[in-house]
Amino acid sequence: MKYFKLFAGVALVGVLLTTASGCKKFLDRKPLSATLDDYGSVVDGQIIGMYSVFHNWAGFQTLPWLDFNSIRDDDAQKGSSATDGAEIVTEFETFQYTKDDWATNTYWNDHYYMINAANKVLYFADSLKLTDVTALRNVGEAYFFRAYSYFELVKAYGEVPKIDFYYTVASDGVKPKSPVADIYALIDADLEKASALLPLNWFNSSTNNNPFPGRLTSGAANTLWAQTHLFRQNWSRVTALCNTVIASGEYSLLSSFVDLWKDGVGGVGKNSKESILEAQNFIGAGGTPNLGSDFATSQGVRQGGAAPQWNLGWGWNTPTDVLQAAWDNTDPRKAATILYSGQFDGGPATGGYGATLPPYGPGSSLDQKYWNKKVYSDPAMRQFTGHVTDGNAGWINHKMIRYADVILMKAEAANEQNDGATAAANLELVRNRASGNLGTGRAILPYIPFVNQAQMRQAIKNERRWEFAMEGYRFYDLVRWGDAVSALGSLGYTDRCKYYPIPQKAIDISGGVLVQNPQW
Repeated sequence: MKYFKLFAGVALVGVLLTTASGCKKFLDRKPLSATLDDYGSVVDGQIIGMYSVFHNWAGFQTLPWLDFNSIRDDDAQKGSSATDGAEIVTEFETFQYTKDDWATNTYWNDHYYMINAANKVLYFADSLKLTDVTALRNVGEAYFFRAYSYFELVKAYGEVPKIDFYYTVASDGVKPKSPVADIYALIDADLEKASALLPLNWFNSSTNNNPFPGRLTSGAANTLWAQTHLFRQNWSRVTALCNTVIASGEYSLLSSFVDLWKDGVGGVGKNSKESILEAQNFIGAGGTPNLGSDFATSQGVRQGGAAPQWNLGWGWNTPTDVLQAAWDNTDPRKAATILYSGQFDGGPATGGYGATLPPYGPGSSLDQKYWNKKVYSDPAMRQFTGHVTDGNAGWINHKMIRYADVILMKAEAANEQNDGATAAANLELVRNRASGNLGTGRAILPYIPFVNQAQMRQAIKNERRWEFAMEGYRFYDLVRWGDAVSALGSLGYTDRCKYYPIPQKAIDISGGVLVQNPQW
């Protein structure tokens, strides 16, 4: 595996980061510890440390990320067992938000840790007047990570402190909240620079391969930038940025939706041509080296009792009855997304492995009816890594941004600009792939022609729901569409739930400079 060079370094830096931040608190950040001369520039080691945070820390990859991005929607729920993280049901499924909890505090803390790490890179690069290609790419990576972190924060909390400078004295980081517009202005500036500084790809022509799969590209910057404009309904900018990504020729839809999730032995879904941003994980033979994360582990089938055969993870982020009932069985993506307790897994045609799960219900060892099949671990990989019954599926990558999102963003922006033909054509690209590329004459997922803007708008909303089910898109889609109250109101959602309350500990540490969101 060629990415050993990068991610072996990540693992070492990660140890230093964890040691330095064992008690992470907002506004109390120690400088990021990292080797500064590992990869040819003084800031590259710091960047590698940021990848470690991005790929492993809970606020970006495991339970807090799932809580904020997935479990709050109508199609996903906490899952696991009734007693495991029971407080999450109250906080995120019934929208009784809390101001002080490990998951919510971690989400805030981890993103501000990343922001200060990015600020440090930018500070050093500017102070040393670095102009070589490697250093400038590092600077582009820092701008991306800062923009990504602020986008997650502004979606979750609305107004947040804008800290765009590096500091080592905690009091220097005590800042009041900035208007949402100011946060987006910083995001725009950062992603404009990231887009210009990051490479189209990391392909090495002399070795004829990519030594750093998963490393940031201009395509990732432009796609994230398009997402930020989607939330602001800046439709022309969404279109322009999506067209830039499309015209780059770097990405295309994988021919099979099922293949996207084949992440094990011989799997083609890992770092495929559809991948724009994919957090990298690897576990070698017998478990060595272990450069994995808990992203998939946190969602794998959870088995209680003494029999460990189906102990594939912690069991969080499971499909709901709402998703199961609303999704037409003729859509092939449904069988590739929902794994059913007590049923045959569908075999290779639907992303299964030819096994039958234990039943759900009284006396059963499985506590949930359904599981997220997009992180269903390959039995051959369990054997290869030695993680057969301990629930570790740490080798599975997290596909954070896929090319399908570019296509559907372009469709949505086109429709909102009264370009129905472009909207329908791009919608068809995703539906045709889901149908197995059978063409417009197929019986599966028939072509949806443009009739009017409202009709096409609903078709695009539906398509995003099915294409990205269980991937953490739907809650924020519902919010930005203005559909959250109607879709989630029966669960307890009201308009005040658009933004989460700022952690009380962050307010206390600031000495009152940071104030709570108005409705909380």
